Amino acid sequence: MSLLSNVKREAYFLSKQRYICAFIFVALLLSIFSVCSGINETQTQQATIERLKQKDTLDRTTVQAQQTDYGSAAYYSFHLTYSNPSEMAFAAMGQRDIYPWKHRIRMLAIEGQIYETDAENPELSFLGKFDFAFLISVLLPLFVILLLHDLRASEREAGRYDLLITTARKRQQLWLSRALVICSALSIAILVPFIIGAWYSNAPLTAIALSVGVVIAHLIFWMLVTLLFTASKTAAKQSSAQTASVLLAFWLGVTVLMPVVSDIAIEEMVPSPNGGEIVLVQREAVNGAWDQPFETTWQAFLSRYPQWAHGTHMDSLFEWKWYYAFQQVGDQKAQPLSNEYRDAIIKKHTLAGYFSLFSPPMLAQRLMSSIAETDTLASLKYEQTVRDYHQALRLFYYPLLFNETAFSQQKLSEIPEFSLFEERSTQIKENN
Repeated sequence: MSLLSNVKREAYFLSKQRYICAFIFVALLLSIFSVCSGINETQTQQATIERLKQKDTLDRTTVQAQQTDYGSAAYYSFHLTYSNPSEMAFAAMGQRDIYPWKHRIRMLAIEGQIYETDAENPELSFLGKFDFAFLISVLLPLFVILLLHDLRASEREAGRYDLLITTARKRQQLWLSRALVICSALSIAILVPFIIGAWYSNAPLTAIALSVGVVIAHLIFWMLVTLLFTASKTAAKQSSAQTASVLLAFWLGVTVLMPVVSDIAIEEMVPSPNGGEIVLVQREAVNGAWDQPFETTWQAFLSRYPQWAHGTHMDSLFEWKWYYAFQQVGDQKAQPLSNEYRDAIIKKHTLAGYFSLFSPPMLAQRLMSSIAETDTLASLKYEQTVRDYHQALRLFYYPLLFNETAFSQQKLSEIPEFSLFEERSTQIKENN
């Protein structure tokens, strides 16, 4: 009997197994729930961004209309920055529930504004929230184990095992056919809601295809693991419950223990400052500037912007150009720590990728987050976009302050818009 004939026969017999149909139906419901909740989350984030954009524009317009100099306009004006969720973000929220995806910034020192929201604890998010990536990486292996662990054991316990292997030309084809039928039904139940959700979200075909590939590859891995173990001599001496216990122990090790252990190991291997330390250094530098001679601030500032040396003369004890100069100096003093922090995050991300090779669920979740552009690297790209935009604000105001340009409300309408930086970031992403 050919493999195709075996598959047809097994499909007919297994369709009569109510508990298998029940498992498949539960998987379908969980897939629908994960996709719907992911779409709802991305729509909520997008709606939040749109609402904040409108209020941000209104607030800034109202504030700037009340100002009479560029220094005050820069001080009281907030600028919304944001990271729109990608079309595939519904499938894997990734680091968007850990790292900020929106900031309101001013012309003040940028380090404090970025890291003052760095209050989440990544150690509390080993498994992540319930999205499609969680379903694939954590629950899919459980379904495969529960559906396949007793392929042989149940037949032995029912007394049909010897008859089955006697009537089958190739024993392995019998069990492989049964596993293929079950796993095919499981994959259809899980992937159909995902594909519908991806189509609804206008996700790129390439991203959809890659995600489907991750799901199928992960499912095949667990199918082969289960088949190989149930075919071993050890499993032949065990009941189906004992076989399931061993497989579940393996699942627990690679799905839960391995990510936890790897995270602890990575923290030990890559020491780094935290956001709070960066904020402290920056704020101490800024607050200390009030008690220092003007020349101390100007010397540090001009080392970065020598083109403004002609405008450092001060006629009073306070001028806005000096105020923003020591804000810049505060960032300069915190920059080494900030760079060290970013480098450490990238190293940790790279090491986690190596550890994930020993944890297929962890690898599947990382791949899904990468495809959805919600991983750590995507968060760092948004952070860099915020820094670039803040630098654009400085380059807009510095000429006005140091050249003592006459104040004009019309000039304020030329302030760089973050949307242009966000569009440029999107274009670079698409070109890559």
